[in-house]
Amino acid sequence: MGQCGRLRGGLWAIAITLGIGSAASCGGSSGNGPGAGQASSSGGASSSGDTSSSGTSSSGTSSSGTSSSGTSSGGTSSGDTSSSGTSGGPVGDGSAGTCLGADVLSAMGKSKLLVGLSTGDDAVADAAPFDIRYEYISGGLFDASSVCASCASGCTANGKTCANSGGGCAWWGCYQDDTKKPGLYVRDFIATATNPTPPQITMYTYYELLQVLQAKLGPNATVEGKLEVSQGATDTGIMTRYFADWRFLLQQIGSASAILHIEPDFWGYANQAGADPTQLKAAVASVNPTDCGSLPNTIAGMGQCMIAMVRKYAPHAFVGLQASAWMTGPDVAANTDPTLDVAAEARKAATFLAACGESSADLIVVETSDRDAGYDQSQGDKTAFWDVTNKTLPDFHQDFAWVKALTEALGKPALFWQMPLGNANQNNTNSHWKDNRVDYFFAHEDELAAAHVLGAAYGAGAGGQTIPGLAGDPAGDGGNLIAKTKAYAAAGGQAFCP
Repeated sequence: MGQCGRLRGGLWAIAITLGIGSAASCGGSSGNGPGAGQASSSGGASSSGDTSSSGTSSSGTSSSGTSSSGTSSGGTSSGDTSSSGTSGGPVGDGSAGTCLGADVLSAMGKSKLLVGLSTGDDAVADAAPFDIRYEYISGGLFDASSVCASCASGCTANGKTCANSGGGCAWWGCYQDDTKKPGLYVRDFIATATNPTPPQITMYTYYELLQVLQAKLGPNATVEGKLEVSQGATDTGIMTRYFADWRFLLQQIGSASAILHIEPDFWGYANQAGADPTQLKAAVASVNPTDCGSLPNTIAGMGQCMIAMVRKYAPHAFVGLQASAWMTGPDVAANTDPTLDVAAEARKAATFLAACGESSADLIVVETSDRDAGYDQSQGDKTAFWDVTNKTLPDFHQDFAWVKALTEALGKPALFWQMPLGNANQNNTNSHWKDNRVDYFFAHEDELAAAHVLGAAYGAGAGGQTIPGLAGDPAGDGGNLIAKTKAYAAAGGQAFCP
């Protein structure tokens, strides 16, 4: 997500990630990490046929989880195996030395870099051997102080009933027929993920605070940014519902393996609101004494609480906050100044995030842009395309240097997320924008490994951006991502620990 806007027209997404190779760790297995012994039990396709269209989100986008049964084609994967051991502690704590993140992949049953995809089209999702699939948990919360026991009666979100008669519910827990128990959206996503070969691990991008504050302040309020920190995270009514919803999500995941991605961009805005998150106020213990009664009522305590809740309610899940390249001031991803100390900016970001609980997480999520470069260029951004020769800033090596310094400062591997899908064969029209990141990443997977990157999940971050498609499908990228993923799989993948 970019600094200047998130998911305009796209609050729901699915991403799928490919891992190839044996379950051997290349740097030592995790003895006690989340995900141990559970990699084959989750992930993948989304909800089954009895799920109706989901409720409308605050941006007007709605969707149910799409069904994706059947077998994924092509490639090899270690998806059916995972390292044994007990759950409960962080993986990716730097114990593998220079092969930072080997423990995380091993706990997932993988040893090769991951490749990802965001799509609502099951034919596209099944067109290659993907093994992580993600969706957004976003759009709004229930209005009451506690989770709805039924979607059919007594449940509203943004003042609108979640019953079938309401025509759609903003809360993800009722993205379904109202006769079903709340939470089917996630439960079905997990259940159907065991069908493909290899079985898929589900990933959830939890992105609710902006949506809930927007609903409270009204559609004309400018909410995104520091206001999320100063008014959203401090509002006791919002945060009571927020933590209750987070707990409910984790309870739906239960013992399954999953990846949890907490609040894109929020931590960047928090960093811009104040360099010390222990001094930024938030409602934590005061509204959630059940899970986090001993934690401080600060932004640091908020992140720590959310990660601690993952360990309590979803012990086999992997969890991480997001680091934004612009969070410390200069936007490193777009930087053109060769004198900028990129590593220093990364270390500052790491210090802030570590205080927010990232030191107890498993991975850190990073992003290049939520828009195709061709689209951004059409809006006047002269730095949208990164130089593939790495001679002129901004370029790929600059961003990878930031990620490498970030991961080493945190002791956690990174996962690129929501990568633009454009390619040189597009024509710079709606849903067909050009970009060079797909092609560069596939051609330089060794550079990702050197930066301690677990892989990259590609997906449009907003409506109108390039989407993945099958070869010959006029609605997609011409099958570019699928073709590259299959070729990558056939070649055996990139070893995470060369």
